[in-house]
Amino acid sequence: MFRRRFRMNKTLFLRIVQSLSTELPYFQQRRNAHGRLGLSALQKCTAAIRMLAYGQSGDMYDEYLRLGESTSRLCLDNFTNGIIQLFGAEYLRRPTLADLQRLLDVGEVRGFPGMIGSIDCMHWEWKNCPTAWRGQFTRGSGKPTIVLEAMASQNLWIWHAFFGLPGTLNDINVLDRSPVFDDILQGRAPKVNFKVNNHTYHMAYYLTDGIYPHWATFIQSISLPQGPKAVWFAERQEATRKDVEHAFGVLQSRFAIVKNPALQWDKEKIGRIMRCCVILHNMIFENERDGYNQIDTSEFESGESSRSSQVRRRESLNVHNMSGIRTEVRNSDKHDRLKADIIENIWQMFGNVDD
Repeated sequence: MFRRRFRMNKTLFLRIVQSLSTELPYFQQRRNAHGRLGLSALQKCTAAIRMLAYGQSGDMYDEYLRLGESTSRLCLDNFTNGIIQLFGAEYLRRPTLADLQRLLDVGEVRGFPGMIGSIDCMHWEWKNCPTAWRGQFTRGSGKPTIVLEAMASQNLWIWHAFFGLPGTLNDINVLDRSPVFDDILQGRAPKVNFKVNNHTYHMAYYLTDGIYPHWATFIQSISLPQGPKAVWFAERQEATRKDVEHAFGVLQSRFAIVKNPALQWDKEKIGRIMRCCVILHNMIFENERDGYNQIDTSEFESGESSRSSQVRRRESLNVHNMSGIRTEVRNSDKHDRLKADIIENIWQMFGNVDD
């Protein structure tokens, strides 16, 4: 019952309360001028979690928690700031060398050597969007929305979250403004080498839907597959790319505040709420890791099978070759060669088992 109401186990919730009450003065219980104790950290964190989990207004819990509406909103604002400040660096970080190697191993087992996740965009409706901004945030005759670009892996961990652009932008426009490739372009990303169909490549890639461009870092499905190899590839790619859609669904089901229309007026506060929900999503995943279906990659760890990918730390920054790296990322010829090799690899792994 606790997990259903708070969206997390009791141990994780108490850990968050302890961290906030220790590090942030707002969550420390004080006495007023009459010597009476004020609100406790449990009351404030419970109000914030309930607002995130159920997406309701602040005055829904005034009798249950003895909090007024303005105090509840203040608790939510300080809670989101505290989660980002204390846990953002750990639970919304770039993948480390070990993380990248694990992502590559999972991709290889699923038939996509060199794949580190799926990337897509999600729209969050903004109910109280200012009238002067509605045209900027509304697409067609719909309602104003704000875009979240995210990259998720098979275990639902969200590795990249870029939020705040208006809903009139499509996925390509969001990609042009996104920092997802900043480390690669500035030469800070680790070196990744992997082999597919006896061909070696030096840049990892994401699985995407059809709107994304034909770059060396994106692999799309085939809209009209011709032949058994193309059919097998399309099925496997579309099934694997659903990881990011699955992550969006779990995020919205856990925190109804990002599923319901946003009630805040301040765009920066809305962005902090989304970032806080993503961090809590990753914290819950880590706490309940045994409850998720993990893909077995022990064959690589035990040495039973040699992995085709290798991750190494980049020895020196190469900020002077940004133009060359940018051209390599957007190389459509490499995209076509890589896609052909992946199609052949998937056919060898899964397609001809009946032969």
